[in-house]
Amino acid sequence: MRRFFSYGPVDKDLHYYVPRQGLVDRACGQLLGENSDKGGHYITVWAPRQRGKTWVMQQVKQDILRRYPDQFTVFDFSLGRLRGKNLFPPGESFPSALSRFLKGTLPGEPQVETWDAFYGLFSRDGGLWQRPLILLIDEVDTLPTDLIDLIVAQFRELYLRRETNWLHGLALIGVRAALGVDSSRGSPFNVQRDLHIPNLTFEEVDAMYRWYERESGQPVEQAVIDRVFYETRGQPGLVSWLGELLTETYNKARDKPITLENFEGAFAAAQDVLPNNNILNIISKARQEPYKSFVLEMFQTSEKIPFKYADPRINFLYLNGVVDWEKAPHARHYVKFSCPFVQKQLFDYFALELFGEIRELYPPFEDLADTITEQSLNVGNLLSRYEEYLQKNRTWLFKDAPRRADLRLYEAVYHFNFYRYLSSFLESHEGQVWPEFPTGNGEIDLIIKYAGDVYGLEVKSFTNQFEYRKALRQAARYGQSLRLAEVTLVLFVESVDDANRARYEALYEDEATGVTVRPVFVATGGE
Repeated sequence: MRRFFSYGPVDKDLHYYVPRQGLVDRACGQLLGENSDKGGHYITVWAPRQRGKTWVMQQVKQDILRRYPDQFTVFDFSLGRLRGKNLFPPGESFPSALSRFLKGTLPGEPQVETWDAFYGLFSRDGGLWQRPLILLIDEVDTLPTDLIDLIVAQFRELYLRRETNWLHGLALIGVRAALGVDSSRGSPFNVQRDLHIPNLTFEEVDAMYRWYERESGQPVEQAVIDRVFYETRGQPGLVSWLGELLTETYNKARDKPITLENFEGAFAAAQDVLPNNNILNIISKARQEPYKSFVLEMFQTSEKIPFKYADPRINFLYLNGVVDWEKAPHARHYVKFSCPFVQKQLFDYFALELFGEIRELYPPFEDLADTITEQSLNVGNLLSRYEEYLQKNRTWLFKDAPRRADLRLYEAVYHFNFYRYLSSFLESHEGQVWPEFPTGNGEIDLIIKYAGDVYGLEVKSFTNQFEYRKALRQAARYGQSLRLAEVTLVLFVESVDDANRARYEALYEDEATGVTVRPVFVATGGE
């Protein structure tokens, strides 16, 4: 029986997979060309890590060799083995270094001491090949940008002289459309076409799990597949990793269906205790400046950030799987996190980084009966306690917190602190709180579970009356989704007088949903 696999390219005989035949056919068509006698195209195959680039191109190689066994040579190799090495010591020319690293990779013992010798590798007169060549080079962006510029410039020359060489088609594979987009000199490779590897669709994810059902005989509830797709947005590596956890690691009763309860247990472990290289890589990229500042700005609740591929920060985060884009109804594109699971992991990471220790929540002998008992929780009073804690301790709390260019705290800093405060307060009373992110942008909902009851909190920053009214309706829909009669809308604001607090903290009864929204201000006390 097959298994779910997320540790590199899948084996079709051993692992569950999605054929992705449309992508394979498109890549084959581009490499072969509209008329194979006229030559194929040079293409870049790109996507963030663990999207299935290498696997797709392996299928391309097999398809071409199966369809044209005697017409083409298909040769592939990866530059991944060069990662972290001192590729080009001082004084060594690029062709000479290339020759050193190609030994053991290309057929024979190629000597590439000059660029003319590099062209000679592909020559129709005495080169390494005897028939049209389709060359697939993986992990191209392992090389520094300047070296990518140099090597693809030479491939461009080969393209322009293609009547003298065997290089019929070329695929350069990496996390970016790598050919010159970062170059200060502009793209040296304007002859290439582009193949982006997207996430899996819902239908493809569903098909993988139904395949497991058929082979194992163990049913998988539809709600489980829905949650897998919701949390991952079809990111292939994460889909397969959760599949492994659900069908192997946390699958103790194989004679019973895999339920949503099983998913919650496996997903909690995935968030808290199980390392995943894809997530660790995403965090490592998001915590670097100048990208960290941008990611923190994304956690704001007041406005969306336009997606501009030309922005180097967005470009970097997009190509490394941190962010994606969404299309708004009025045709604008906005930045969002690549999937809810990634957003949750980043939220937890930054919240712990900034507020790993929450001290002095309240005096040790203070009576908390107005806020929490063994049977109930008063959310309004809990928020009042937090506001008091925040204003009392803000000097040391935010001493080293990240700030924007205008020296004001990022909005996300308050939300991280609020979440950590609630976590610490409730854990000491055997309660739970966890964040949800309904849109992939900065909007955050907090769900509290205590003494058998569920409480919903929607968190916003107060900006103006229009956004306030919109937030009330949105909070009501959130309450409806949780099947709650009442939810709390938490509004962070620098300061609020008694008159406006009384006016805006009035209960809101939503006619469309029947949900009651209780607005509560949390005054931060200024900068």
